[in-house]
Amino acid sequence: MDNLDWGWYLFGFEGRINRAKFWLGWAVLYAFFVVFAIVAAAFESSVLLGLLGLLGLLAIWPALAIQIKRWHDRGKSGWWVLIGLIPIIGFWWVLIECGFLPGDVGPNEYGPDPLGPVGEEVY
Repeated sequence: MDNLDWGWYLFGFEGRINRAKFWLGWAVLYAFFVVFAIVAAAFESSVLLGLLGLLGLLAIWPALAIQIKRWHDRGKSGWWVLIGLIPIIGFWWVLIECGFLPGDVGPNEYGPDPLGPVGEEVY
């Protein structure tokens, strides 16, 4: 992951990522919000809490970009992110499909295999 293009990773909707990069993205977003919430609570600042809400709205874009690229790795359209809107079932579907099931082996219509032909990462 040393050669990861963070601009593409967090803001682009083209291509594929493997499970490790999916989990990395969610961990980074989650950790950012936990740290920011702790700081806001420590200072008891309503301004910081309001800013946290605004940052939450801005984080929708990178969260969608990460998840869409993972759906692409599974050989599915990025529109599958909408399944996450189904109460209860959607969360579990996304978790299992994007977080635990392997992607397509070899290239698919969304790009080359992110693990490469011999298990080496392409991106």
